[in-house]
Amino acid sequence: MKPLLTCIAITMGFIATTTYANEFGDAELGKIKSPSCVFCHGPTGEAVSPNYPNLTGQNAQYLYQSMKAYQEGNRSGALAAMMKAQLSKLNDQDLKDIAAYYASQQ
Repeated sequence: MKPLLTCIAITMGFIATTTYANEFGDAELGKIKSPSCVFCHGPTGEAVSPNYPNLTGQNAQYLYQSMKAYQEGNRSGALAAMMKAQLSKLNDQDLKDIAAYYASQQ
């Protein structure tokens, strides 16, 4: 009986996680929408330099809010202007899809 309950619990957790990710953004579309991100953050979110943050496995909501703050000019720092320019042509759904993609990476 315990193995069955464990299997059910794991399956329910997987379904809940997948459902949340799909409601938040589309990871497959996010990969397509993030070609300029890879120059600093790498193709899977592992930064190419210690000067840039790793995005791999970060919380999708956190990534979205961070990108939105850069886009709106609410973040400062050495790379804030560059990030604002990179994100300027993306809409909210684009940001959510990109966030879902990097959040889904391991």
